[in-house]
Amino acid sequence: EFMENVVRSAPLHDIGKITVSDVILNKPGRLTEEEYEIMKTHAIAGEQIIDKTIKIIPDADYLVEAKALAGGHHEKWNGKGYPRGLSGEDIPLSARIMAVADVFDALVSKRCYKEPYSYEKAFSIIEEDAGSHFDPKVAEAFLEAKEEVIEIAKSFVIRLIKTNTKTRIPPKISI
Repeated sequence: EFMENVVRSAPLHDIGKITVSDVILNKPGRLTEEEYEIMKTHAIAGEQIIDKTIKIIPDADYLVEAKALAGGHHEKWNGKGYPRGLSGEDIPLSARIMAVADVFDALVSKRCYKEPYSYEKAFSIIEEDAGSHFDPKVAEAFLEAKEEVIEIAKSFVIRLIKTNTKTRIPPKISI
């Protein structure tokens, strides 16, 4: 049930970004300190949005996990993350899992401010940051599943390209 709730919740991890200006979200360069502080508010905003949703749909158990994901996926194992500076196992397990997946996705995806990294480079960064940014056990499990992760990432890119071709939007992701 936990894993099912995490899978259902994962797409909501950044829902709080709807409260952040597109000017900041789509900025092609590095964010200023002020812009970064605004960007960081999306974690708490996400928790608040999901909390309101829980009150409307109380029987959706996965939303409790979604709230933990939204609020905790930028926390770091060493306590240097945000929004609360949680560390170690004080960070909800679902958020620790999402942190690895979210960073990997950010690394291998093209963004308006960067080109995608190779899968190997992204795996290397996850490995280097295990024990500081990431829960070492979660990072280890992720790295042990490299081949499956690559297959999932590639299938997502293929679906995205097919969807963009149908809507005539040029894809922004390279394989």
